[in-house]
Amino acid sequence: MSRHPFAFSLVLAALIALAPGIALAASVFDFDREFYPFYPSLIKWNKSSAPFTPPADCGGCHEKQYREWNGSVHSLAFHDPVYQGELNKGVKSVGHEIARQCEGCHSPAGMVTGEVKGPGLKGLSPLAAAGVSCDACHSMSGVTHWQTPSHEPENGSFILTPGVESRGGPQLIKRGPYKPVEGCGGGFHDCAESGLHLQADMCASCHQVYHYDAHFPLEATYLEWKHGPYAQKAILCQDCHMVDTATFRRAADDFVKPARGEYRHYFNGANYLLHYLAAGAARKAGDKELADGLMKQYEMAVARLKSAAELELAPVYREGRLAEVRVRVKNVRAGHNLPTSLTNVRQMWLEITARDEAGKVILASGGLDAKGDLPADTRLFNSDGMGTDFHFAVDPWVVTAFSRHDTIPPRGYKEVFYGISPAGGVKEVRLEVKLRYRQADQHVAESLLAAVPKDLDLKETYGLDKVPLLPVVDMAEQQATFPAKH
Repeated sequence: MSRHPFAFSLVLAALIALAPGIALAASVFDFDREFYPFYPSLIKWNKSSAPFTPPADCGGCHEKQYREWNGSVHSLAFHDPVYQGELNKGVKSVGHEIARQCEGCHSPAGMVTGEVKGPGLKGLSPLAAAGVSCDACHSMSGVTHWQTPSHEPENGSFILTPGVESRGGPQLIKRGPYKPVEGCGGGFHDCAESGLHLQADMCASCHQVYHYDAHFPLEATYLEWKHGPYAQKAILCQDCHMVDTATFRRAADDFVKPARGEYRHYFNGANYLLHYLAAGAARKAGDKELADGLMKQYEMAVARLKSAAELELAPVYREGRLAEVRVRVKNVRAGHNLPTSLTNVRQMWLEITARDEAGKVILASGGLDAKGDLPADTRLFNSDGMGTDFHFAVDPWVVTAFSRHDTIPPRGYKEVFYGISPAGGVKEVRLEVKLRYRQADQHVAESLLAAVPKDLDLKETYGLDKVPLLPVVDMAEQQATFPAKH
């Protein structure tokens, strides 16, 4: 036996794997409760007497950065009524301990200090209510991506170190991507150069959301980027989401990194609905400056969506007659999949109308009805979630797999074929095709907004008597005319 140690090792491994009573699958997602004391949030906090700093305090010296951040999705992460509705439903279904996973990324400082104890904003300090505050990023001193149960970034797998103990008391330390200049921090805090702030790994911690127990990737934005061409060209999350629209388009088109002076604290993405709702709340509260800033963010989000995709139309002839229309949907500028994030809730779809030369409709698909519902034959680019029973599910604490995952990778495309049979006398077919997007199915949104905690009054805060039809953005449009005979 000693003459063949490698062969013996293989046999031994096989015997162990087949031995009765050994449940190897149970160890796939092991974790250390002492290492991750806030589990299922995977944040680690190097606790000291050094406090976290409220964003308004940071704004005293960093006025421009504060204005850019204020009204961003980061600043609204805990105020988001859709999030609050989901959190409230989750706590009622599976308990607050599990919901800490959500709170850890939507209010990191509030979660680790224990101030956030569940849904709602009542009684929270400005720091806890500030969501992803300045300190959430500038106190980040490392990540634990390799130590997570999935051995990938997930559920807030970063380390917060707002400061350290010193002889004179707690000393605040704020980290950024560049070497500190003389006098950085103005005596309020020390400054430290951080290579992490120049990596997408920094964003990965919260933009990889896994099921709290099964560790299935409900949101895989970071891995979509990492496995695509933008990662290969070193175009990072920051290069597209921390810049204005024109700079984003240049970075996405030409793989050119922005100059240092072009970065901003916008964190702009596709969540135009949150900006729109928050702008209404700001106007209702009489804060015109904030409302204007939020509408600027809204316009940027819509422009970003309109820049992300393109359509191509082509006819398919059989035996000399038009038989099908091919619609190619191309992801031309998103460094991750389209759509991304919570893809079993997001909706991106094709609306197509075909008419003959007299204007008679001969094919229609994807049109919304008066209630905001889509027809059953609509071609959607998103996901269907399912639970452990393999039945359809939407709630993130239930979804442990996707039964359908139909999103478009960066610089990739997907094709849809529509069968079409124009009558014998038709000479040509005129097509109008739109790629449309909304942030949720109408009924899902109504369910979540109906579940907001009592201290978040939609009428008082946003002026909403009922949930309106969700706004839809037309990401791309294309028209074409094809002869009925070829």
